[in-house]
Amino acid sequence: MSDHTISIRHPGPGPLALAIVALSLGQAAAAAPDLADLSLEELVNIEITSVSKRTERLTDAAASVFVITQDDIRRSGARSLPDALRLAPNLQVARASASAYAISARGFNSNARNKLLVLIDGRSVYSPLFSGVFWDVQDVMLEDVERIEVISGPGGTLWGTNAVNGVINVITRSAKHTQGGMLAIGAGNRESGGAVRYGGKLGDNGHVRVYGKYFDIDPTKTADGNPRDDAWHKGQIGFRADWADDRDQFSVQGNAYRGAEGQPAPGTISTGVPFTLGTIRV
Repeated sequence: MSDHTISIRHPGPGPLALAIVALSLGQAAAAAPDLADLSLEELVNIEITSVSKRTERLTDAAASVFVITQDDIRRSGARSLPDALRLAPNLQVARASASAYAISARGFNSNARNKLLVLIDGRSVYSPLFSGVFWDVQDVMLEDVERIEVISGPGGTLWGTNAVNGVINVITRSAKHTQGGMLAIGAGNRESGGAVRYGGKLGDNGHVRVYGKYFDIDPTKTADGNPRDDAWHKGQIGFRADWADDRDQFSVQGNAYRGAEGQPAPGTISTGVPFTLGTIRV
């Protein structure tokens, strides 16, 4: 069945944005149920996997867990993964520049935070360079996210030393559930971009999706209105293929990107504002 939907949304505080999203072409992907239509019993039966590395009901998990669903992301107007994480009350999300974020929990936040483990589909995205996360690289398509599980409290027993303050696990949809085409376009007074995705079958038991996306973000401004030298633009392509039978499941994913991130010139934190290492603390 074909589904053609055009919606207009405003992402809330910040730059005014007009987004035309989710134009489905051909066979539409199976839509997730609207949480407003679920009964109380169905809501408490939401299943998660990050607490004990196995599927269990949210109410049975021996930890404090907050789940951000695809419906939550769509309603919020989030345009990036850090934007979506602002929905979790147990996280602190700070934006340092057009491309730099500091995300952590329990108040231990900085650009070099290393106490909150971040996973995408169960795979750690920590960089061995400083045991932290380059958030500008984790540019997943939000339309492909099934849910985000945010665990508060120590998780070192299962996940290791980087999970001292908790775990974030971003779980994306199988290629089987993103069949057909999707087009998303957004534009605002400081940011614009778009994405396209198509999913199809691979033989009897396989499915695949491919995508491409691009965005252009203007430089941020200082308190006195001067622009900083931190404009950001990036293009990205990728794919995911899934095979499954009665016993086994197999998945292959790949991404490639290219872009440019502006940085303030050496010796300045914004246009015309000099500093020394003794006066700046990160």
